[in-house]
Amino acid sequence: MKVVLFCGGLGMRIRDAENVPKPLVHIGHRPLLWHVMKYYAHFGHKDFILCLGYRADAIKNYFLNYNECVSNDFVLSGGGRNVELMGRDIEDWRITFADTGISSNIGQRLRAVQKYLQGEDEFLVNYSDGLTDLPLTEHLDYFHQHGKVASFMCVRPNLSYHVVSLQPGSNMVADIRPIDNGAIRINGGYFIFNKQIFEYMRDREELVEEPFRRLASDQQLLAYVYDGFWASMDTIKDKQHLENLYSTGNAPWEVWKAGKAAAVERRTDVPAGQ
Repeated sequence: MKVVLFCGGLGMRIRDAENVPKPLVHIGHRPLLWHVMKYYAHFGHKDFILCLGYRADAIKNYFLNYNECVSNDFVLSGGGRNVELMGRDIEDWRITFADTGISSNIGQRLRAVQKYLQGEDEFLVNYSDGLTDLPLTEHLDYFHQHGKVASFMCVRPNLSYHVVSLQPGSNMVADIRPIDNGAIRINGGYFIFNKQIFEYMRDREELVEEPFRRLASDQQLLAYVYDGFWASMDTIKDKQHLENLYSTGNAPWEVWKAGKAAAVERRTDVPAGQ
């Protein structure tokens, strides 16, 4: 199944001093985009379409000059002349690099790569700015069981704000609690679409605004409720959080590592899609 990844935004709140595009901001030895792609590849989805925009050249050059030695064991011999890799990351990946415009919104970017999705009855889509340990096969099963046009992972926000409830008719506080402990849920950016999604889209529209409202009106939009690990990277603080998890060997999104995928599958405290 093809995977469409949005990689064209400016990412003004997270870009480093060198103005690299947000998907190339590193977590450990590899950029955020690589971690997202590695997640999908683990579940067998290795045909990627990158919707490029800001600093498309940087993303292209990263993969054109990809160094397998960075994240794989290898043997060096012959005084450095011979390198024997003990494993590979992207050898069986297929990546389409599509320039979708510097100022295009998400909806425009998806429409721009429709031509690369010809013959696909369904496909996966991702914002490329969040990481999760979501068992993707379970989300796919849920999507197929319901037979709708679209589904997205529905999560609690990972924000450090507090939701305030006021007493009726006054400014007296009735309740205050962390936003992630309440009933509020948000779009986690992990989508599954049927090809009919394009019938709900119009030129220049944002993906999750008018098109999603049309889908909801036709009862064609599913929310897959997930309370396992999910974290977006929107700010420097978010990056530091993910870096800390990675550096301590506690990165839940690395489902491709031995033991982590099995642990996700064994979870019993996470409610399935409702």
